[in-house]
Amino acid sequence: MTALDDLIRLCPPPAGAPAVDWPTVETTLGTRLPGDHKHLASVYGPGAFCDFLHIYHPHAPTPWANLTGPMPATLRDQLTRDRGQGRFPVPHDPQALFAVGVTDNGDHLFWITAPRTAPDTWRITVNQSCGRTWYTFDGPLTGFLAAVLSRRVQVPVFPEDLLGAGTFFTPSPARTTSASVPEPGRGRRIDSRAVRAWARANGYGLPDRGRIPAVVLQAWEEAHPG
Repeated sequence: MTALDDLIRLCPPPAGAPAVDWPTVETTLGTRLPGDHKHLASVYGPGAFCDFLHIYHPHAPTPWANLTGPMPATLRDQLTRDRGQGRFPVPHDPQALFAVGVTDNGDHLFWITAPRTAPDTWRITVNQSCGRTWYTFDGPLTGFLAAVLSRRVQVPVFPEDLLGAGTFFTPSPARTTSASVPEPGRGRRIDSRAVRAWARANGYGLPDRGRIPAVVLQAWEEAHPG
């Protein structure tokens, strides 16, 4: 039984996931991709696990969650600057990191693309939204998801009650414009705890976990330009 089989057993996929032209995707990205991710994306389609964890997909409804969109390069450049300026610890070579997912709290999942020519050996690392904490999983993406959803692994930066409502997958809504569904932070690093504290101090009712509403993120960014 594969990790994807485990994941399907834990969290049944939706029906009718869109077909993906993987040769074109890989040509666009300039690299081969792990086989387990291609199978995962083909079975589940774009969407979120537990309404929290979004895996990048070629058919995602916004460029911010699209595997071929701007986020992998944007985050790689940001991590390179962070490492060069000594702002945050970056335990991996930023040029070897390829963003493959994001949480509603702004934490990012990356492939560690080493060796670059052997994508099926790429491991997963998670970076907290504020940039200070990293967690590395010694296995592929589907193995990581199966381990998290089965409670075999507790990622320190994920909410403790992530599985409080059970395991489920929510498909993305129909494709829309990027302006109507902004990605958390729009590529800018945010500290979700700081956003939540500011929101509560300014009259927004916000729980300790889950999606930070776009209106709150927009208000926070307007109050903290630059």
